[in-house]
Amino acid sequence: MDFAYSSRVEALRQQLRAFMDQHIVPRIGAWHAEVAAGQYPVSFMGDLKALARSEGLWNLFLPSLGEDEPGMGLSNLEYAPLAEIMGRVHWASEVFNCNAPDTGNMELLHMFATPEQRQRWLTPLLEGEIRSAFAMTEPDVPSSDATNIQTLIRRDGDDYVINGRKWFITNASHPNCKLLIVMGKTDPNAETHQQQSMILVPFDTPGVELVRNIPVMNHIAPEGHSELLLRNVRVPASNLLGREGDGFMMAQARLGPGRIHHCMRSIGMAELALELMVERCQERKAFGKYLQQYSNVADWIAESRIEIEQARLLVLKTAWMIDEVGAKAARKEISMIKALVPRMHINVVDRAIQVYGAMGLTPDTPLADMWTGGRALRFADGPDQVHLRSIAKMEIKASEASRGATAAYLTPPGRH
Repeated sequence: MDFAYSSRVEALRQQLRAFMDQHIVPRIGAWHAEVAAGQYPVSFMGDLKALARSEGLWNLFLPSLGEDEPGMGLSNLEYAPLAEIMGRVHWASEVFNCNAPDTGNMELLHMFATPEQRQRWLTPLLEGEIRSAFAMTEPDVPSSDATNIQTLIRRDGDDYVINGRKWFITNASHPNCKLLIVMGKTDPNAETHQQQSMILVPFDTPGVELVRNIPVMNHIAPEGHSELLLRNVRVPASNLLGREGDGFMMAQARLGPGRIHHCMRSIGMAELALELMVERCQERKAFGKYLQQYSNVADWIAESRIEIEQARLLVLKTAWMIDEVGAKAARKEISMIKALVPRMHINVVDRAIQVYGAMGLTPDTPLADMWTGGRALRFADGPDQVHLRSIAKMEIKASEASRGATAAYLTPPGRH
């Protein structure tokens, strides 16, 4: 395992950081002001996207890109440090067409779409012309177990008819969201993991109702974490993505690389929080001493650096494994980073908030929004408990072949 950045990746890191510093960071205030005034997408997003694409910073995330498709075709390991840089500003990924959930949806379409589906939906997504949403989670069942999904997708002649309720559907309130990839059951009587399918639903299809944009910790994201009602939504049978019964498998294929992206962006936020903390504690005095002169604050700085480095190395290892052996073989590592990184993120940001004092709770710094994002990430793509349970199951199963081998290390009375 070699995680050193190649000359290509290092050049991209420098280019991306320069773009962020020159074009994105100076517009953070303008982004908030326009969104608060009800303008979304913001007025300058189109120009930034065009500029990023002209500089080659476009679709950096998709390893399987064809030569005739726009983008870089980077591996997961190559993309990871770039996602970290984008994570420093929560809306930056959209500038480079690397924003969730569109990235995961493009991966799904790239793997499973028919030529007609690719032309209608994948091409405009790769071009950054539209946005999309992935509609899996539901309010009435624990959706961390995808086999619980209750939405029904019923075949009716040459069509499918969809009925169900979805919530926390990211991007569904975005004005440019044109596509829903809906997961539901086509055969509730089939084997547990073959009941589900995915289907492509144009957002303007009759019967699709946007119920509300759900506030998260009293914060409303303009793109939406939304509740949707699907009532007798009828689409052609040709809108089925992949085959009937493959929905669960496709969901797992989609979530692996996406967790790398989430975790590396999260590490980018933690890095920024640490930078803010270090700078603040050298400027701020309390009781006659700079904050950095207090041992507990110095400990917070050291602990934050250690935790960030640990998390980054594990994420890079996981990205390397996905590239080398695939997401299925790397599923334990994927669960490990998803359980670890959001908690690290929250810890580091919380320390930075404490160093800033009450100011850290206000919109004057990015810390409050960063804390909210980290806390929400403990649920996104599966809550901590699901991932911890998966890791424990895999550890226990792996021990079966050598069970009893540790007895040689025990020294009860009478054993010599």
